[in-house]
Amino acid sequence: MAYRNRLTLLALLDSLIVLSAIYVSYLILHPYLEIFKLTALLVSSVALLISHHIFASIYKLYKKAWEYASIGELISIVKAVTLSVITVVIIQIVFFQDVYVRAMALTWMMHVILIGGSRFSWRMLRDRFVNNQLEIKNTLVIGAGSAGTMVVRQLLNNHDTALKPVAFIDDDPKKDKLDILGIPVVGNSKHIPEMVDKYHIDNIVIAIPSLSKKELKVIFEECVKTNAKTQIMPMIEDIMLGKVAVNQFKEVEVEDLLGREPVELDINSISEYVTGKTILVTGAGGSIGSEICRQICRFSPKKIVLLGHGENSIYQIDMELRRLYSNQIEVIPVIADIQDRERIFEVMDTHRPEVVYHAAAHKHVPLMEYNPREAVKNNILGTKNVAEAADTYGIYTFVMISSDKAVNPTNVMGSTKRVAEMVIQQLDKQSTTKFVAVRFGNVLGSRGSVIPLFKKQIQSGGPVTVTHPDMTRYFMTIPEASRLVIQAGSLARGGEIFVLDMGEPVKIVNLAENLIQLSGYAVEDIGIKYSGIRPGEKMFEELLGENEVGKAVFPKIFIGKAVLDQEIEVEYLINHFNDLTLVELKEKVINIANRNDKRVYSIAD
Repeated sequence: MAYRNRLTLLALLDSLIVLSAIYVSYLILHPYLEIFKLTALLVSSVALLISHHIFASIYKLYKKAWEYASIGELISIVKAVTLSVITVVIIQIVFFQDVYVRAMALTWMMHVILIGGSRFSWRMLRDRFVNNQLEIKNTLVIGAGSAGTMVVRQLLNNHDTALKPVAFIDDDPKKDKLDILGIPVVGNSKHIPEMVDKYHIDNIVIAIPSLSKKELKVIFEECVKTNAKTQIMPMIEDIMLGKVAVNQFKEVEVEDLLGREPVELDINSISEYVTGKTILVTGAGGSIGSEICRQICRFSPKKIVLLGHGENSIYQIDMELRRLYSNQIEVIPVIADIQDRERIFEVMDTHRPEVVYHAAAHKHVPLMEYNPREAVKNNILGTKNVAEAADTYGIYTFVMISSDKAVNPTNVMGSTKRVAEMVIQQLDKQSTTKFVAVRFGNVLGSRGSVIPLFKKQIQSGGPVTVTHPDMTRYFMTIPEASRLVIQAGSLARGGEIFVLDMGEPVKIVNLAENLIQLSGYAVEDIGIKYSGIRPGEKMFEELLGENEVGKAVFPKIFIGKAVLDQEIEVEYLINHFNDLTLVELKEKVINIANRNDKRVYSIAD
């Protein structure tokens, strides 16, 4: 009904405009018309009225949303009006052997002006109404290239957004002082704070898709000197695929400021050992384990077994994967504790996976200092159970998730991880299964990491607690960690420890400052409080020991192969686990992990 009413209203309005245009034109130029000319005027007006409605229908002038009208709609109006007038001129020549050239030219002009004015007034009224409803935010666009131009064009044409582009920033000196789409290029990235003040900027949009993370970090550091909100345009790939619109800007995340480009996967090598295979992931409900499952499913395994101790987390990843891959991959949720040796062997016998990703572990450093027996039970004995089950049933590849805290460990958690590495390295020497470990640093956003804690503290008004101003850590994202684990399986020869080149370590206090600024606050407003180093923590972490230095065998991945002689000590720890006191257990596991044994390292081909 609304469409019919709108169509009727536009048709009546156009009819009035058409008749008014031709009659006014004739009266202006020929105020005293003879009977013959009156007949010509009457026929011409009827012909113009009919032809206008025909061409208006052809060019869909009655179906356009005129509140969003632009140049394209104006061109359609000119075409419809021009063809209507040409039709009348032809009729005048055929029936009256005469053409009233000046009158028809004036009619054309009035026709275009009145039709166009009636349509564009809708847009003007809408713009006025919307602008009164929205609080306009002056926007500075960083990057005057094709992406930045795309962003500005979208903002100018989208009247549902309050963002108003007022200036460009670009480091190309050739673009300085130029106007692009009516928006001036006012300087380079060093001028950001100055231009934010000058143009009263509320929002900053970074629109340079080719920007490296190091370059992004430099630009962001200039942006945080202002009070403007900083965002990034979405990825071009997502725009082209229709996942997001150009003006759906994303917030700058801590991950964007790590200053390190993410590791890329060797798709072919991964597909060879994953596609069409049965994959088992322990700890599948955890941050790393669940992301491994997501990444693995992209390679179309035959079956994926989700093993975990917590039913809620396993339920969630199970439902997610079933929703995405219900007709492609068999998803099997398994509730089991890796400390239950009989149950682990039963699961391995039932599903006979070709590849096992062992992500189940206790990883919280201070918590494990108070619970060393649980750390040993889960991280060492649990790993031994899963690894020996893999060996028994001839699993092709076993990939264990380790930690940078396993290098020269000073805490129980890191020591148990190092001993777990020893367990699988010893087993690798006598097994047909290829056992490898993967080390990486802290994972941003994972359970127990500092990011969720910092965010809660910021939301509560602060202060953010940091242990020590000089404490540093290596950081990586959850997808990066998962990709490294998956890639390690394709590189495995047996007994290796894979390490990601994680760039430079990051000061925890700098991470806290970035997160405060990303949350829209000044560091002074939230505050940072130093709480002191917690039990078992080190000032800095290492990824490789002195004798573990290898060379890159894959972009940003190092690999070392160790031959160890601590079988007796590890066996003693496992066999006398229940006989040792907590103090003895803690001392024993740390001593084994830190023993300066003789090691021989070789680089896998």
